Amino acid sequence: MNYNGLLGNLPSGIKWFIGCFVLVLSIGYYTGLLFVYETSSTNSTGLVENYLGNEEDEEAEIMKFKKGDREMLTIIHTHILSMSLIFFLLGILVWITKLPHKLKLFLTIEPFISVLLTFGGIYLMWSGWLWMKYVVMLSGFLMTLTFSVAALLVVFQLFLKPSRIIN
Repeated sequence: MNYNGLLGNLPSGIKWFIGCFVLVLSIGYYTGLLFVYETSSTNSTGLVENYLGNEEDEEAEIMKFKKGDREMLTIIHTHILSMSLIFFLLGILVWITKLPHKLKLFLTIEPFISVLLTFGGIYLMWSGWLWMKYVVMLSGFLMTLTFSVAALLVVFQLFLKPSRIIN
């Protein structure tokens, strides 16, 4: 079965359905990033403070406390499960676009590696491996980049005439 480029040949109603799905999925994804930004987790110090607290900093604007075992397990568990599902569904759509095989492979496999590195790294950082903050930041950036590229490629190919799609 040849599924390469199938996305561009789907009926109009299914294309609109997929387009709405990718739009709402993207809004949810970027709302999560906004939450990360609001919790000051976009820099290494803020990232560490978000999980390990800042009780020793008497001048801190907002007092943060180290997250407990149950809270960390809940965060890690829910994020790994939900992000896996997000990237699985988006990956299916990427595989039916008309793109080079190696690009599809990267856009569909890399996010799973980044999910493990990001949330595994958060857990290890919380456990005391403070250098993992850099792994978390890099993998989180790469995960967001691949999500953005994949979502844009899917939406772009949904509404392009099949003959104009890049091979």
